[in-house]
Parts: sequence; C-alpha cells; structure tokens
Amino acid sequence: MAESHLLELDDISKYYGNIIALKGVSTSVNAGEVTCVLGDNGAGKSTFIKTLAGVHQQSEGTIRMNGEEVTFDSPRDALDHGIATVYQDLAMVPLMSVWRNFFLGAEPTKGFGPFTWIDKAKAKQIAKDEMAKMGIDIRDTEQPVGTLSGGERQSVAIARAGYFGAKVLILDEPTSALGVKQSGVVLKRIVEARNAGLAVIFITHNPRHAYPVGNRFLILNRGHSMGSFAKHEISIDELTQLMAGGAELQALEHELEAAGTISHDDLTTPD
Repeated sequence: MAESHLLELDDISKYYGNIIALKGVSTSVNAGEVTCVLGDNGAGKSTFIKTLAGVHQQSEGTIRMNGEEVTFDSPRDALDHGIATVYQDLAMVPLMSVWRNFFLGAEPTKGFGPFTWIDKAKAKQIAKDEMAKMGIDIRDTEQPVGTLSGGERQSVAIARAGYFGAKVLILDEPTSALGVKQSGVVLKRIVEARNAGLAVIFITHNPRHAYPVGNRFLILNRGHSMGSFAKHEISIDELTQLMAGGAELQALEHELEAAGTISHDDLTTPD
C-alpha cells in the first residue's frame, strides 16, 4: 500500500488564459517536517501559495490530505482543513497590542447569550503562554505589536496559527526582509513548529536559509518544477545550482568573459 502523506500535490498546474503560472508540480508534506519551496521572483511561488491557501483552484492536478482528494473553494475552506498561511505582511495591526493581534476577532469571552464580553485576562495569558512556547518572553502583552522586532512579529504569527489548530503552516518568505540575526530567530521558530508536529511549508528564495531546516525541497523555475528532493538526495550546492539555473549562469559567465567584462580569475575562489 502506498504511503499516505498529510498533504500531497500531484501534477498541479495553473493557467491564466494562455499564461502558464504553474505546470506539473508535485510534492508532499508531512507532519513534523519542513518542505521548502525555492525559486526566484517569477518562479511560481506565489501561485503555489494561493493554490494551497484556497485563493484560487488549480487548473489541473490533484491535492490530497491524508490520502483523500480535497478541493479548496476559499481561504476559509483551506483554513477549515487545517491549512494556515502567514503572508509577508503578517496581517497585523502595528498599533494594536500583542494579545489583540494574537486573536484578531477570535478572543475568548465570558458571560452568556447577548451578555458576553472579552475575557481579557484569559486572552492575555493564552497569548503570553503560546509565545513562551515559541521561545519569546513577552513581559507585557499590552505593548503594541509594532514595537516588536521583525523576527518576533513572525513568531507571533506562527504561534497564532499553531494555537488555532493549523496542521499545515505555510510561511511566505518570512526571512526576506530580515537581517541575519532576526532571520535566525525565525528559522528557530520554524524548527520549533516542526518539532511541535506541524507540517511546515517554507517559501523562500534563499537556499542558505532553507537547507538547515528543510526535510524536503521543491525547486520552481518559471512555473515549472525542477524537482522535489528529500534532504539526503541533494546537497546545498546542488540545491543552489538548480535554483539559480546552473546552465543559464554558466552561459552568462562565458558571455561576460568573452566580452572582457570579467576575467577567468573573477570566477575562481582565491586560495
């Protein structure tokens, strides 16, 4: 009997009229693992995210969860299936408190019927506890979320998704606007989410961020899959070469060298 993955994409394609946004993309995602989706701008990463997040449906191909075929009619539908997406803008209100941003309309309440109100004490404690699980010590959950660092704001979003029952967590370029230290914070949160049993899909254009935390790597180039590899099947150098388009880079190097723009010494590593 074939192995059943938490989430499987089989030959997914997406067309906009005559434009091919994705073509024949297949990969799998498992609980407690990180699947990294790599590609430069225009590679198809955004279309990949939107297809899984229920923003639009694929033109061809099949999506399965726990072996059963599923169709996401809307982002709400995808979320109901346990797929949560954290976009680059994080959908946060900078001037609003950390605990308010954690719940965003889904705050715990107390009282009965029409006589209900937000249980602030409980909401603050939950937010503080969930953040602590992610390694972030928030002394005052009343502080505006805009006062947190970029890495800490990403941590709030990751903790929020896990608390509200996400099985699959899609992270859209979470380290792209961050420096080295804050990127390290986010990569640590990704590992913690993976270790907590979530299936993480890490969208990035940076193989140096992907390789240390990834279990599987899907490389996209102009909407086409360059392959889906388990970690033991590919090195970071091979990953970088595939993602960058090794043949195209070599052709460019030869062209620049022939034109006298660069020399052979520029392309070699000094001893």
